[in-house]
Amino acid sequence: MSEIEPGKFIFGMVKVGERGQVVIPASAREKFDIKPGDNLMVIGDEDRGIMMIDISKMKSMALKVLEGLKEFE
Repeated sequence: MSEIEPGKFIFGMVKVGERGQVVIPASAREKFDIKPGDNLMVIGDEDRGIMMIDISKMKSMALKVLEGLKEFE
């Protein structure tokens, strides 16, 4: 694991298996407290690539956006 900026990390390379599976490096799982059975959302942009985000954090962000929309009513 290499911290390239405060809070920004490179965890190394992973290889995609025949069934499309990847192994999240142990250092990344530890840093982000990812445990077996956790749900991750895979999102992508054709120009920028793909990423995974913990679904509970995504729900939290969505709720904040919806809360903010109330100000526009």
